[in-house]
Amino acid sequence: METNENYHQPAAEPQMILTDQAQFYLQKAGQWAFFLGIMGFVGTAFLAIAALFVGTIFTSMAAINPLMAHAAGMGAAVTVMYLLLAAVSFFFSLYLYQFGDRVKKGIAYHNVDETTAALGKLKSFFKLWGIFTIVYIAFLILFFITMILVGANAASHIPNGSAL
Repeated sequence: METNENYHQPAAEPQMILTDQAQFYLQKAGQWAFFLGIMGFVGTAFLAIAALFVGTIFTSMAAINPLMAHAAGMGAAVTVMYLLLAAVSFFFSLYLYQFGDRVKKGIAYHNVDETTAALGKLKSFFKLWGIFTIVYIAFLILFFITMILVGANAASHIPNGSAL
């Protein structure tokens, strides 16, 4: 007895083919990303240079005006903050630059691997942006909670019956 079984081999996943217009849009996006990446590197350099001098500026302000003696101690904190901003800015710029460079090459030479690597860098850029946004929102929430607690503490120390 023979059974009639139809075996269907799974079809290969369809390949995505980009139209000429899509390739044009990607290439233009790559050119802008490349430009913004370079500008980001320049801005990062300015932030790093500013970080080196901000401590000296705060110390000089404290020496000129004795009422600003606390400014000398804040110089180190501001320097660290500027260096952290420069580091974050560097990675944003790096991912944009790498996306722009690779997508331009990938589209120009019809290189699928280079274009795929470029899109991976774009994914990394947006992932970093998302993480940075989450951290920023967490700091804002922490800041507002702290301000509410400080305000409540200050209000609890106001004597009863005193007029403002």
